Amino acid sequence: MNRTAVAVIALMALMAPATFAQTAGSLSRPGAPVDAKTAPQSFSALSKRLMPAVVNISTSQVVASRLPSFPEGSPAERFNEYFGRNDDGFQRQGSLGSGFVISADGYIVTNNHVIDKADTIEVTFSDGRTLDAKIIGRDRDTDIAVLKVTSRTPLPFVDLGDSDRAEVGDWVIAIGNPLGFGGSVSAGIISATGRDLNTGRSDNFIQTDAAINQGNSGGPLFNLNGQVVGVNTAIISQSGGSIGLGFSVPSNTVKRISAQLIKEGRVHRPWLGVNVQDADESLIKAYRASGKSGTIVTRITDGSPAAKAKLEVGDLILSIDGRAVAGVRDMTRQLSEKPIGKAITLSIVRDGRQRDVAVTLGELPDEDVPAATAPSEAVGLSNDLGADLVALDDDVRRRFGAPRDMTGVAVTGVSTRGRAYNKLRRGDVIVEVNFQSVSAVSDVLKRLDTAMQTPNQPILIRVKRRGDTGGWFDQFVSIEIRK
Repeated sequence: MNRTAVAVIALMALMAPATFAQTAGSLSRPGAPVDAKTAPQSFSALSKRLMPAVVNISTSQVVASRLPSFPEGSPAERFNEYFGRNDDGFQRQGSLGSGFVISADGYIVTNNHVIDKADTIEVTFSDGRTLDAKIIGRDRDTDIAVLKVTSRTPLPFVDLGDSDRAEVGDWVIAIGNPLGFGGSVSAGIISATGRDLNTGRSDNFIQTDAAINQGNSGGPLFNLNGQVVGVNTAIISQSGGSIGLGFSVPSNTVKRISAQLIKEGRVHRPWLGVNVQDADESLIKAYRASGKSGTIVTRITDGSPAAKAKLEVGDLILSIDGRAVAGVRDMTRQLSEKPIGKAITLSIVRDGRQRDVAVTLGELPDEDVPAATAPSEAVGLSNDLGADLVALDDDVRRRFGAPRDMTGVAVTGVSTRGRAYNKLRRGDVIVEVNFQSVSAVSDVLKRLDTAMQTPNQPILIRVKRRGDTGGWFDQFVSIEIRK
């Protein structure tokens, strides 16, 4: 397969609501569980029962228009309205996706990328009713967001199940808004668990062959008990349509994230302050240790909990609180479930000897909260690149493990619809734009404004990028800017 033709696609599309009667209360099946390994004769009863809790989400955002504007009174004036451009030269853009109600008082789970940068959000239920929604909280790392609507009557809702009990081969159904066809149902099985798509530090996706397309983003993946086992987030496709490779955020992750978002509006993440690499059986044997997996510390951030606990570069981490570490991703997931401010026990090997080290985890800075030390440069969004940019201050250095002597502008996110998609990566540090050095977000935006004047000439961007082993190297990328 030509890997350059394969893309991870965020799932948004046009909306067309379906019509079903709603009843209040939990729609997930009580009592004895259904056998998820035996194919039912039909999914119709389950689908009808769950439909009222699944919603279509539409958002709109006003942006500066790049489309032509026709003067008032001219024969072509009517095209201003056609292009969605108002009198001030701005244009309203929309995106659409799916979501589902998790409580009778109107809390709704969806994907962060569905509501990202939205000015207004509307939620349409299966009976055709539309309500305005407000954002309660959002988490970019897991791509989960929680919305809230106000209803005069209690809303039907569904329960979040235990995704750890979901097994490969179990039957699942997806309900959502694919390609604008609201209230669509598709069925399949869980194809794999623990998938890593290299989209963030929390990658742990459920893979399914149930048909999922653009517009399914934020929609639920149900087991046969009507419990949500995943939130549909992405597909891998060469054509933009489903080829049986859909990915969902596990419901146990959604439980943890949504509970924090509802309670505090943000997610608190524990922080150890190390870079690590996978340790295979051969490396572990070289350490004169027993076992088949672990991680090796390759860098320790100054002032971090790991530094205070006197961990050292080269330490082999075998377990956390007695639970074996299977690798870097497993270590990340284990740490994400630990409480901030309380000690954990790392079983490590140093100098051929195994020992236990107590570490009190700190808190990782929230990526969506600007650094107080540099409010004017804390967060910048380049609509020309489709990348989120922040100044490389001490907090950002600590987050991405960047050395103190590095200068530039950090990339904290890249839109799947932007020019920089598949070019820049989260964690890249931009150091030059068209051979001119940059040290602030405003520098990058200024260089981009200049580059946009010659749209047939690609932008050359030099970045510092961290490799798999933790070291940094230079990478040059060209980005087309044709209008």
